[in-house]
Amino acid sequence: MIGTKIHITGIVQGVGFRPFVFTQAIQKGLTGWVCNTSAGVDIEVTGEPVDISLFIQSLKSEAPPLARIDSLDSQEIPLKPYDTFEIVHSKVVSDAFQPISPDIGICPDCLKELFDPQDRRYRYPFINCTNCGPRLTIIEDIPYDRPKTTMRDFAMCPNCRAEYDDPTNRRFHAQPIACSDCGPQVWLEYPLRENKARKQVSQGDNAIYNVQKLLLSGKIVAIKGLGGFHLACDATNPKAVTELRRRKLRVDKPFALMMADTSTVEGHCLLTEVERELLESRQRPILLLPRKETSFIAAEVAPSQNTLGVMLPYTPLHYLLFTPVDNNKKLARGRKSYVMPPLVMT
Repeated sequence: MIGTKIHITGIVQGVGFRPFVFTQAIQKGLTGWVCNTSAGVDIEVTGEPVDISLFIQSLKSEAPPLARIDSLDSQEIPLKPYDTFEIVHSKVVSDAFQPISPDIGICPDCLKELFDPQDRRYRYPFINCTNCGPRLTIIEDIPYDRPKTTMRDFAMCPNCRAEYDDPTNRRFHAQPIACSDCGPQVWLEYPLRENKARKQVSQGDNAIYNVQKLLLSGKIVAIKGLGGFHLACDATNPKAVTELRRRKLRVDKPFALMMADTSTVEGHCLLTEVERELLESRQRPILLLPRKETSFIAAEVAPSQNTLGVMLPYTPLHYLLFTPVDNNKKLARGRKSYVMPPLVMT
């Protein structure tokens, strides 16, 4: 039996790295601990030399998909009698630097839950897990832990806490974990002309439904997302696009578009297989694509251009915005179902 101390730097916070280390250590029969610091991730393990060697190899070769290891240093230390392996409280290191993961577009697992009526996060606009969701835009200090993010104001409900504490759950130590019972909510508000005060109009699915109606009626809506606000309008409505240009003092620079899926994109643009893969990648880039002559996107979106700048939804709120609210039968009884067109998102 030997003891080993390991220090890792890189993008190793906010990407499920501590839960990954925990799982690897348990699988290899090691005891000790892992913690975030302002300088990276520190690990101490006790075990057989061959098991520790395999453990270190797995950290390098099987790291979570969002992680990036820049350096991994290990050294033998005096043996310490640990009874188990655990994730311990983070440590502050003076004057240290730690890169933080960017915000990550919704993952396939969360997207499936978002539209599963049997899931407790069904149609929750801020669904996330260790593999996706906000990171850089919610953090206020390092090391990356919930109390040092804007999520500290949202106390976890018992169900979220159970998932957070469960090593077998993909939300194990997911700092932005939330649900409709305990997390952020979505609402619609508009300014009152008399005094410029704001009035809250609706919440939840009602807000999403009402925003769909506003957009289809030619209105401009500010939609809060990761990292700020998008100004959105119906990209097939010339008057709405022209009004948005007037308000932004944007004479002819093209606007970016968001379309519901690649099938919609193919209805307006020429799309290669490589471009399809890029659009659907978790980075969710804006691609410049050749515009089809049959596209009914307003010419005012990209004046005098033969290309359109297109991206796909990347947050759960975006997906809900493009989805008919009548998926929720109780809410939408007696209401018209709206199929959303491509939207300017600037």
